Amino acid sequence: MSTTFPFKHETFQSIKDLPSDIQSLMLRAEEQLDYAYAPYSNFYVGSALSLESGEIYTGCNQENASYPLCMCSERVALYNVGTTHKTFKITALAITAYNPKKELTEPCMPCGACRQVIQEFEHRQGAPIPLYLASKGHYIIRLDGITELLPVGFSIDHLL
Repeated sequence: MSTTFPFKHETFQSIKDLPSDIQSLMLRAEEQLDYAYAPYSNFYVGSALSLESGEIYTGCNQENASYPLCMCSERVALYNVGTTHKTFKITALAITAYNPKKELTEPCMPCGACRQVIQEFEHRQGAPIPLYLASKGHYIIRLDGITELLPVGFSIDHLL
């Protein structure tokens, strides 16, 4: 059963319904759940993104007892790209979550900070980043870019 979301998206009932390259990307995101450090929230998040060059970058959340010092999975993966490439084209970003104490049946949505960072990366590459959002073992939704989740974010236009 999937929820009706108030934004434009495409739903896939299973990872098997995704294109093969996105299946592989989602599996890489799921692998990152094993590396996530979430002893406080039990909310494990894994991400994987693909570049036009074929390179894959991954990330997982890293918590800290001082919560403001935590780092989200999506930002880890994106910042890894930013630290190794001046120019890039991200062709897809897969995000999944898992909680060993509570079944997550809804797709994992990026937090506000991650939405803002995704928007900046879309600006840097001059194109939207297709997002594939899931909770491990459940349905997946695809968005054409972050605009559906962040229609009016802070942008470079506010600075110039």
